[in-house]
Amino acid sequence: MLRVAIYLWALPVTLVGLLVALIARSSGGRLQRVDGVLETSGGWPARVLRHGFPFSGSVAAITLGHVVVAVSQAALDATRAHERAHVRQFERWGVLMVVLYPVAGVLAALRGGHPYIDNVFEREARAAETPPRQ
Repeated sequence: MLRVAIYLWALPVTLVGLLVALIARSSGGRLQRVDGVLETSGGWPARVLRHGFPFSGSVAAITLGHVVVAVSQAALDATRAHERAHVRQFERWGVLMVVLYPVAGVLAALRGGHPYIDNVFEREARAAETPPRQ
């Protein structure tokens, strides 16, 4: 029951991700499900990711709820731990992430940092990439 609630909490953003995944698939991209997360690579969304966004430039992948959109299968494989951290953030914050993520970027910039690199959500995701020291 709790798992269903977590998926529902992130559902509004996941629906946007599903739309992007359908666009990817219809434009030559691939879809796969890994550990309860829909992953898509290639197609038109990959070109958008390569073109980039303000403050971050081009990115290898982006998470929209329980959907990860990437430029390629290799990018999905390389960013899986990082993007799964973002999935957990969407599970925790739900649709509020749509507001909290850019606010965290603005706060990072106001503190003299970079809106993407120093964003608390990105720092948490980067920490998930590195296994803990033994």
